[in-house]
Amino acid sequence: MQDYKKQFKGKKITVMGLGLLGRGLGYTKFLAECGADLIVTDLKSKKQLATSIKALKKFRSIKYVLGEHRLEDFRGRDMIIKSAGVPLDSIYIKEAEKNGIPIEMDVSLFAKCAPEIILVGVTGTRGKSMVTALIYEILKKNEKFLNRKVYIGGNVRGVATLPLLKKVKAGDILVCELDSWQLQGFGDSKISPHISVFTSFMPDHMNYYKNSMEKYFDDKANIFKYQKKEDFLIIRKDVENLIKNFPSTLQGEGRGEVLKGKLIIANKKSVEKYKFIVPGEHQKENLACAVEVAILFNIPDSKIGHAVKHFKGLEGRLQYVKTVRGVKIYNDNNATTPEATVAGIKALSFPETRFRGVSPKPGFGERKIVLICGGADKKLPLDNFVKTVNKHCKAIIMIPGTGTDRLANEKLSVENFKVKNLQEAVKKALLSSKKDDIILFSPAFASFGMFNNEYERNDLFLKLIKEL
Repeated sequence: MQDYKKQFKGKKITVMGLGLLGRGLGYTKFLAECGADLIVTDLKSKKQLATSIKALKKFRSIKYVLGEHRLEDFRGRDMIIKSAGVPLDSIYIKEAEKNGIPIEMDVSLFAKCAPEIILVGVTGTRGKSMVTALIYEILKKNEKFLNRKVYIGGNVRGVATLPLLKKVKAGDILVCELDSWQLQGFGDSKISPHISVFTSFMPDHMNYYKNSMEKYFDDKANIFKYQKKEDFLIIRKDVENLIKNFPSTLQGEGRGEVLKGKLIIANKKSVEKYKFIVPGEHQKENLACAVEVAILFNIPDSKIGHAVKHFKGLEGRLQYVKTVRGVKIYNDNNATTPEATVAGIKALSFPETRFRGVSPKPGFGERKIVLICGGADKKLPLDNFVKTVNKHCKAIIMIPGTGTDRLANEKLSVENFKVKNLQEAVKKALLSSKKDDIILFSPAFASFGMFNNEYERNDLFLKLIKEL
């Protein structure tokens, strides 16, 4: 691992997708520092990528191809590093494969370069961010007990994983949130984490997977496909049949002997004893997954309990922001599917919810939620979402987007409004609420169209609320 620079020095590498989130920037800078011969190509323009390019200005040797991709940049190279979201049928990736050029991704490439670390990977349609954060919090607070360093990577805002090669030592632990796109890299490399967690599986990214749940699950399944007998797979109960019967469950093939590691099914009843402030029954299941990981590292129950007690939750995931004129405001920005928003609505609607800002009382299940939602369509079912909104919300305020247009044509029986932007949505939500109500910002759709990404949307909402 100390020779990581030698692995990249002088190598001809095409980076496909610099982006604005910081991950592409992070590993591009790292590769430049290692002396790689870099071509950075992105469909965004130089103007759109100005902040990322500025951060790389001292590396004069980087060649940029922006606003387009060129087939020639995928020939005669030693390696292609693709970002998340590159289309499955990309002609550029096919060109590289045709020329025998390895296709790599940030986290899986790190795992290949640092085989002596312990990799904990977390995936799932919903819950992976929470489980990743909980595992990291518990392990990080117990570094002295573990006698090893703990790092976080993967699908974490602004964090590139490959540069961690500068820090990690043999035996250290890396906790990674892995979405289906990043798991493509694990599939290409035919590797899986030592400890894997699979939280949930439901429709998402159907615009990317062209309505194929089979293709979506196949990418997700890379988290356990290549595990060895000494590895572990921890799951929530609701994905047990899917995983045990893979690939026959979705693909219609004969059942294969895919599971080689030890299967552990997390039980939310086992975590009732902990003081956990994050709302929702589904979050107890996420906590149970995190605790199972901690148990594998032999962390005493008292130490686990101490870490859980001090866990404050995650920004953008049913995050209590503030109370304005008796109205409690929650930020659930990362709920980018209808079912994720349904989970948030239910978490705030039932008496078992006990957490910061909400106290159960008679009538707590009544319609007190003013929902702000809307955005770009992912082509996901809306039936259950509409049913839940009609049952538990007093009003719904929709920001623009293709998903909003579709939702507006559904049978909404509650008061509903279409507004021009998020600023107007916040104003309308305040006008539509009274003391003891809840304003819940939970988009249910993607951010693209109005925003560059979900983080930009998150930051604007928090800014608007803090200014109230």
